[in-house]
Amino acid sequence: MPTSYKVTFWEHRYRSDRRRPWMVRWTVNGVLEFSESYLTKTQADGRKAELLVAAASHEPFDTETGLPLSELRKREEEQGSVSWYQHGRNYVEARWDGAPAKTRTTWADALASVTFELVESKAGMPDKLLVRRALYSWAFNVNRWTDEPPVEVAKALAWIARNSVDTSALADPKMVRRLLAAISVKLDGTRAAASTTLRKRRILNHVLGRAVEDGLLTANPLPSVQWQPPRTDEEVDPEYVMSPEQAAAMLEAVGRQGRRGPRLVAFFGCMYYAGMRPGEVVHLRKDRCVLPAEGWGKLNLNGNSPRVGSSWTDSGASHDPRGLKHRPEKATRPVPIPPELVKLLREHIEQYGTAPDGRLFRTFRNGMVQESGYGVVWAAARAGAFSEEERATPLAKRPYDARHAGISLWLASGVPVAECARRAGHSIAVLLRVYAKCIHGDEDHANRLITERLQRRTAPPPTPHGS
Repeated sequence: MPTSYKVTFWEHRYRSDRRRPWMVRWTVNGVLEFSESYLTKTQADGRKAELLVAAASHEPFDTETGLPLSELRKREEEQGSVSWYQHGRNYVEARWDGAPAKTRTTWADALASVTFELVESKAGMPDKLLVRRALYSWAFNVNRWTDEPPVEVAKALAWIARNSVDTSALADPKMVRRLLAAISVKLDGTRAAASTTLRKRRILNHVLGRAVEDGLLTANPLPSVQWQPPRTDEEVDPEYVMSPEQAAAMLEAVGRQGRRGPRLVAFFGCMYYAGMRPGEVVHLRKDRCVLPAEGWGKLNLNGNSPRVGSSWTDSGASHDPRGLKHRPEKATRPVPIPPELVKLLREHIEQYGTAPDGRLFRTFRNGMVQESGYGVVWAAARAGAFSEEERATPLAKRPYDARHAGISLWLASGVPVAECARRAGHSIAVLLRVYAKCIHGDEDHANRLITERLQRRTAPPPTPHGS
């Protein structure tokens, strides 16, 4: 629901023609007037004092009812009726503190995808894109609740608050099917990626489970509705995966991209040779690197700094420094690195130094490396490294495909699966599901191995010694 901290109180109004003549009056957000009537002036004074205490405590007031947010929630709980919109807000607020910023965005994305569909009527609904943006960026982002939203955003949220179905309506299978249909498509009506749909379903399953805990539903309705989950698209397509020769050509091409390119050669080298995630490379510091003059080195990874957006982090910074993904907060992941990457990192440190906090990779002003910046360099390098025919394929389309290529190379080279999973920071199950693919152009090698084994089986037995 839209809220505001701009609350102004007026003097009581006395209306002798009414049964309750004493009116308590106040405005919220400067334009919305509210009033309550009482039998005596003492009662009116007491009510005004309650509201004044809430305002002095810097509590937000609901622009729909004019009530302090805590009072509104208490009334809803007593009535046993909470809208789906409000339940979603209660859910993110309860889990917000301590949650990774990236996780917060996934909650907001899942809830925004369905909330504007779970309404009593779409009559008078504002622009769909505006409503979606208002839900994602404001309604389900607790960090924005203390900000005054733009007028059009406030109106969109007010419309949602008025029209949102009661959470208990989700007990109806038809309503649940509307929810599932909403997460299966994009805003333009095209089918959403299978991984996106399944992720949103997992989140909404938890949101509905929370509704059961809160007494808003008697049972979670989601598992009871027949639904065919989409086939996952997590597997890495071999067409995306570079060979070692193609990877070397890409890194060389990166180094030719203006002022920014040379500073990113080792950045992309970490993704390919060490199988690192972009956020892990951004987080990498000099004291975590073992870089001998000769032979293999090692990176002792201890964190991840994905870019999420300043409105989602507790610090207000665009990146959210965290521990390693899917690992305890202080866990480390030692990753051996080949001489090729050792050389790139030594040269990078010698030429560009480090940021004041020891980070290896930084912008010209010591800031965090941004995806928008390194993505442009990658695209330009790809255009210069690959032939026209190769550029027409999905080969190395995104920077993240460098990580895919590196891990696929480990697997194709015969490195044990458990060791590949450890270096990549994955479970074995995820590794086999996602990365167990041949690298680009390696089919001939696999065929030779099979042929050699078949020939050994069909060869005549050796002649016994001494016969």
